[in-house]
Amino acid sequence: MTETKWRVTVDTDLCIGSGGCVLRAPEGFELDAARQSCPRHAVLGVSDEVLDAAENCPVEAIAIVEEGSGIAVFPPAD
Repeated sequence: MTETKWRVTVDTDLCIGSGGCVLRAPEGFELDAARQSCPRHAVLGVSDEVLDAAENCPVEAIAIVEEGSGIAVFPPAD
């Protein structure tokens, strides 16, 4: 049985660099030199903290999909 992984992306055109994602999930996000959020790794393990960061992003700049299947985790598919 394989462990589910997430592919996390940040839309830098939307990101305002609030840093909330870094505070909520420091293992998942960091701010780059331009104060834009970016995932620490292209693929992350499933994490309540990373999901919380995405759900609470003030501009909804964070997207999460299951690695391999491409199924949307956040924002959820309608």
